[in-house]
Formats: sequence, structure tokens, C-alpha cells
Amino acid sequence: MSTRTTKISIAIYELISKSNKALSHHDIQKELDGLCNRVTIYRVLEKLLENGKIHRAIDTEGISRYASCKSTCNGDKHHHNHIHFSCKNCKEVICLEDVVPIFSLPNDYEIHEVNFTISGICNKCKNDCH
Repeated sequence: MSTRTTKISIAIYELISKSNKALSHHDIQKELDGLCNRVTIYRVLEKLLENGKIHRAIDTEGISRYASCKSTCNGDKHHHNHIHFSCKNCKEVICLEDVVPIFSLPNDYEIHEVNFTISGICNKCKNDCH
């Protein structure tokens, strides 16, 4: 990566890391305010995904959102053993780190990625209604 790309990578990673919700490509582009073009953002996101620095969650509308990885690595395999919650009201997607999905597959299957997204109303929106 060039120096400019490294600066952009750092800016994107810091933005995602400091956010308490998963960010869409549009959210990232808006926050960067012209620092780079949308194609560069896509490339950086793909590189951060490959390196296990961030992970992708798909919201209920099919939009990819990105969050920093707080889950553990086991050897060279990176695991994201948590659930994502997509709020139908505010459209935020958050990682629920304390909720671990449990499932089993036949022995002849190998898991590479798991993406659990539950939709509903988040605690902030539910509390705002009362």
C-alpha cells in the first residue's frame, strides 16, 4: 500500500473502531468527507476484512455494515461468534458480543463464516417509545 492508502486505511479503521454501531459504506464515506473516493473505501474495507481487523454484518435491508473485531483469534482462524441486531426503527446494526449462537452442522461441513442478524427494535428506540 502507498503512504496515502495507509493513511486512509488508518482513518477508516479508526472510524470503525470508535463507532458503537456497525457502519455502512455510505456512513464511512460521509464521515471521511472527501478524504478518498468510494472505490478506495471498498478496497480498504476488503483489505481490513481479509486481515481480520473488521467484520461484515448484513442488515435486514441487505446493506453491508462494518464493525471492528473484538472476538478472539484461534490460531490462524478468526471467529466472529456473536449475533448482530438490526433495529427496524433507527436502522442501526450493533454487535451483541455476549450472545453466542449455538448450532450444529453435519460432520462433513466446514464453516468459514457465520452471519447471524436478528431484527427488531433496539433498547434505545424501545425506551424512547415509553
